[in-house]
Amino acid sequence: MTELAQDKMTTLREFMAEVSQKQYADSYLIAVLHKAQELFGYLPREVMDEVAETLQIPTAHIWGVATFYHYFNLEPIGRHVISVCMGTACFVKGAQQVLDVLKKELNVEVGKTTGDMLFTLQEARCLGACGIAPLIMIDDKIYGELDAKKTVDIINQYRKAAAEPQKGT
Repeated sequence: MTELAQDKMTTLREFMAEVSQKQYADSYLIAVLHKAQELFGYLPREVMDEVAETLQIPTAHIWGVATFYHYFNLEPIGRHVISVCMGTACFVKGAQQVLDVLKKELNVEVGKTTGDMLFTLQEARCLGACGIAPLIMIDDKIYGELDAKKTVDIINQYRKAAAEPQKGT
């Protein structure tokens, strides 16, 4: 483990020590997993093993919790998470085509991250903006009334921004 990862693990161990002082430590498992994901960006297997050992909870139980809740990521995610709304209104208005364009443009499957770690592609059941269907959400920003060209243009804006040198560097 790198020094940075060791620092994160130390922080996680301190957090687990706090919750293990409580009477029902296993009821704090979700909070511990949230903290682990906050620190590492996802839930690496070795981190889940450490949580299991420290909280004395079977690894299978931890794995079950981590895979049940949509919030938890078991693989590293990209800098930007793209969620394609596949709700009824979006689907009827072309969400599948938008998804297909993204898969082709990013060269990635749903649930996976691009090789450059810039994008993670996900499907969403409904993003609640049916009036501007079809739509995607990138991080916390919604883009609606999409077609293939608009979708590619949006992706290219993010690529361009990622390629620009950051201020102060």
